Amino acid sequence: MTSLPILILLLFLPNLELKAEDAKTAQPAIASLTDPVSLATLKGKRAANPLLQKCVYWLAYAEEQGEKPEAVLDESAKLNKTAGTPYAGFLSWGLLENLKIAKELGLLTSEGMAELRQGKSATITKGQYAGQEAEADDVIPTALCPELQNQVMNLELIPASLIRAKNDKVTDRAKVFAKELYEAKLLSEEGWQKVQGWPP
Repeated sequence: MTSLPILILLLFLPNLELKAEDAKTAQPAIASLTDPVSLATLKGKRAANPLLQKCVYWLAYAEEQGEKPEAVLDESAKLNKTAGTPYAGFLSWGLLENLKIAKELGLLTSEGMAELRQGKSATITKGQYAGQEAEADDVIPTALCPELQNQVMNLELIPASLIRAKNDKVTDRAKVFAKELYEAKLLSEEGWQKVQGWPP
């Protein structure tokens, strides 16, 4: 006769296998979502926004499974052949910052994780913006620099009301980021000058 503990284990075994499979999926998923060749083919305004949310999901999930987000991103960069490049460095920094933001805003609830996995905006559950959605927005406005249109590294999670208030303004952070990207040859001189010269 089968003992109760063994029966319970057998019932949950499919879920345990799924979690193990998901943990191994984080690296190739992020590699695919951030592959610069694939990003260059995206069409439509803000087409990269859902990719940021999916990346944050996979990083958070991998961390839940005991993996270090930094290690996940290093492996992802190897998979899409960007390891050791300035692109991989900026992307890693940006995604780790967004993971930190997601934690601070309380996005990583079970409901929030389900939304992020689908590339949707999760609801903020902590702080003064609780109840709002955290949407992906440009650090450097793509209205000024269309060349950054499909770049996940140029996106950050931000409360919806702050996006409306920002209204494509160039922040001091955007100016510093544009200079760094320009020096790394990831932003054209024309784009950098537009950002530094704003407002005209």
